[in-house]
Amino acid sequence: MTDRPSRGTSDSTWVDRIRVQGARVHNLRNIDIDLPRDRLVVLTGVSGSGKSSLAFDTLYAEGQRRYIESLTSFARQFLDQLERPDVDLIEGLPPTVSIDQRAGAVNPRSTVGTLTEIHDYFRLLYARTGIPHCPGCGQAIRRQTPEQMVAGVLAMREGRKVLVLAPLVRGRKGEHREAFEAIRRAGLLRARVDGQIVEMTDDPPKLARNRAHHVEAVVDRLVVREGIRPRLAESIDLALKLGEGTVVLSAQTDAGWDDLVLSVKYACPSCGTGFEELEPRTFSFNSPHGACATCGGLGTLSAFDPELVVPDRSISLAEGAIAPWRGLRSSAQDDFLLDPGLSALLKRSRLTRNTPLADWPEKTYHRLFAGDPDLDYAGLTAVLEHEFSTSKTEARRTALGHFHDQTTCPDCQGARLRPEARAVTVGGQTIHEVLTRPLPEIRKFIANLTFEAPLEPVGRPLVPEIINRIEFLERVGLGYLTLARGSDTLSGGELQRVRLATQIGSGLVGVCYILDEPTAGLHPRDTGKLLASLEQLRDQGNSLVVVEHDEATIRAADWLIDLGPGAGPEGGQIVATGPPDALVVVGKSATAEYLRQNVPNAVPKARRLAQSAGSIEVVGATERNLKGIDARFPLGTLIGVSGVSGSGKSTLVNDVLGRAMRRALGNAGPRPGAHQRIDGLASVDKLVEIDQAPIGRGPRSTPATYTGVFDEIRKVFARTREAKIRGYPASRFSFNVKGGRCESCQGQGVRKIEMNFLPDMFVTCDACGGKRYNRQTLEVRFKGLSIGDVLDLRVDAALDVFDAQPKVRPGIESLHEAGLGYVTLGQSSSTLSGGEAQRVKLAAELGRPASGRTFYILDEPTTGLHFADVDRLLKVLHRLADLGNTVVVIEHNIDVIKTADWVIDLGPEGGDAGGQIVAMGTPNDVAESPESHTGHYLRERLGLPCSTKKASSPGK
Repeated sequence: MTDRPSRGTSDSTWVDRIRVQGARVHNLRNIDIDLPRDRLVVLTGVSGSGKSSLAFDTLYAEGQRRYIESLTSFARQFLDQLERPDVDLIEGLPPTVSIDQRAGAVNPRSTVGTLTEIHDYFRLLYARTGIPHCPGCGQAIRRQTPEQMVAGVLAMREGRKVLVLAPLVRGRKGEHREAFEAIRRAGLLRARVDGQIVEMTDDPPKLARNRAHHVEAVVDRLVVREGIRPRLAESIDLALKLGEGTVVLSAQTDAGWDDLVLSVKYACPSCGTGFEELEPRTFSFNSPHGACATCGGLGTLSAFDPELVVPDRSISLAEGAIAPWRGLRSSAQDDFLLDPGLSALLKRSRLTRNTPLADWPEKTYHRLFAGDPDLDYAGLTAVLEHEFSTSKTEARRTALGHFHDQTTCPDCQGARLRPEARAVTVGGQTIHEVLTRPLPEIRKFIANLTFEAPLEPVGRPLVPEIINRIEFLERVGLGYLTLARGSDTLSGGELQRVRLATQIGSGLVGVCYILDEPTAGLHPRDTGKLLASLEQLRDQGNSLVVVEHDEATIRAADWLIDLGPGAGPEGGQIVATGPPDALVVVGKSATAEYLRQNVPNAVPKARRLAQSAGSIEVVGATERNLKGIDARFPLGTLIGVSGVSGSGKSTLVNDVLGRAMRRALGNAGPRPGAHQRIDGLASVDKLVEIDQAPIGRGPRSTPATYTGVFDEIRKVFARTREAKIRGYPASRFSFNVKGGRCESCQGQGVRKIEMNFLPDMFVTCDACGGKRYNRQTLEVRFKGLSIGDVLDLRVDAALDVFDAQPKVRPGIESLHEAGLGYVTLGQSSSTLSGGEAQRVKLAAELGRPASGRTFYILDEPTTGLHFADVDRLLKVLHRLADLGNTVVVIEHNIDVIKTADWVIDLGPEGGDAGGQIVAMGTPNDVAESPESHTGHYLRERLGLPCSTKKASSPGK
């Protein structure tokens, strides 16, 4: 590896480089660029400028293609093939690894532990060094060979008396004559009965039939001294034979006799419960050998939620309190109301079917759902489950499914494992107890483990492996996570950083890592940890190409490439390239302008708090790590919810407030997070949650169809003279239904050709030429354009085409205002990034009539946005608030937080050290709080002096 030059050195000093010539993927305009190897290279530019096209669709795709082509044709047919990128030449490209934000690990069986493979080390640790316990009585079970048992006795102090006992009866009622007969047949003279030594005579001891007894054969009585090994080994073998693999060694002490129960098999000496031999798969919830039989290893069950089934307890059964049957003539409802068991339950509690459920005793209300075996009453939940499982129509099953919710498995209590696995301990802790701790606590627990002499060579090598991987996660700012955290609950940024930590631990050298906004979801306070991890990968001898908009990451780069100058067809060019320091001085791009801090400070002159019509108050929120906090959300304002990663922002806004509001508006959904109450929900008549999930379920969804603007465009074409002559309705211009679409490609414009061991090819449909429609439909024109031509229009160009169409233009303007002027109306949803998908949803809301009482929740909407695009997004958010709506934004971007009317800052740290409101008020109020990490960065952005005031937290 060549010596790394100092920052600011010209790229001509780098001998090793990745050379790209003639790149034309997507909107790249035949660009030539050299990227230095073994350096941290950051690609930046406005959204849609071609960053991902260069990084992922060109460099990564070519690296993967070259690797796959090195395999045999037989192996290639089992792999997803990548098409050759449209580029003339790529030289010096190392093997490529992509670490992006794709939501690929949404499998509910995947956890942080399984993603990082730390869980595999824990499974091995517990299988080889764990102490099993009886799931029934909790007694420890130790498996030993006869040789180990002999060695244990010989290791005792010399002169100590020891009894070798064979357990025949353990805590069972009866006279047990057969046990005494077995002792006599073995030629033994004594037995220990209920702790007392008795002589075996012709008449066996008479035991009380109705009492539980312990009967053990005294096989031998020994004194520990040299030379007893042969006799001791013979006695233990006989005891194991009589005790069916279990022996009791009773040693005399100053305080009496101490018993040690040993076994050659995994079986409880008290209750006889047997174990299979412990294996790593015993502790895997993805294996039938380890998964809980009730929930199948998921830890949760889908069941009817009483709060959804009976949303209003002020009415009675006769009045239709049971929501799944409301408004229906259901035979299941008739059978339930006439159930003799229900009648008996009501009679016993002195109630009738006309009694409002709010007046029922809580115990009786619980019995309504759970049932009562004494009254032969199955319960409402059982009746609904039977109707759900036996329903003959999919529509009815779907309707009943709206009343389901995920509940913790009653058997494993969320541990996912079978009872035998949950009863194994290492260091006194079960595997589930350890995995549900925050990472720093797990690391400390593992570091302090001690192992007995026989297990030391097995357990000790596993300790550093686990600790190292946990430290990698902490380095990328994920110390607040637990290894049991489901990967489907992680944000895109968290998921990417988990993968990054895994790569750091792999120790690979000579690899080109390509990352997509690794700072997404990361508070500015934690960015330094991430940058240190990236620099560690670089210093190991790897090349890093990072697509990023974060200022700290851009300034930390060894080499910066700025693409643009605009988006879509106006982008795809190299605007500037060089070391960041040099670019800031001479660069003429939007990025350079921002880095020089020449962008005006977009802080509103006046906050909307004075015009706020009340507020929503969340009282006593205790979900996950929230510490009983009280939070205020002023209505009609733009509210920023900030705090370090893992501080509880999403829990408060999404899991508590969002879910409660959804149910208050009469919509089905998961149970709200734990809280005392929420005041003011009646002031909201609509909830809109805008996340970064893809729009639509397939590639047929487009910005035009999702926002509804395409419906109006089809009506415009249906009103043309040619369409009226031919009798074409608006449905004729839909590419999703038969009639007007091209049936050769079924309205997709491309056809898939399978190439066996070569990658599948998507070729333009030869029947329609990629226009999606048949010839007759394309003959209808509006302003000289066919419906296929309109789908290929960019949003900005469509504004001119439909300038005089009052029902079409607002929808297109909404897409333009959301910063999507560069996308085409018919662009497939599968090609949109998460940030673009979120802005399409935002545009759809802008195009709808505003009630002024809508509550918007956006989770990190600036993900994927350049500095210039953030300003455009802020204008949209402020426009929504100006209409009287309430906009809540979960954000780390200080440029967004500083423009908010109200800020709720959580912390002070993540995980168990978070969950408190550090500061709450205007951005200036938060900036004056010395305890707030967000406040520190706000002071810099707002140009305020350093605060010396001791701020008090308005939350608990």
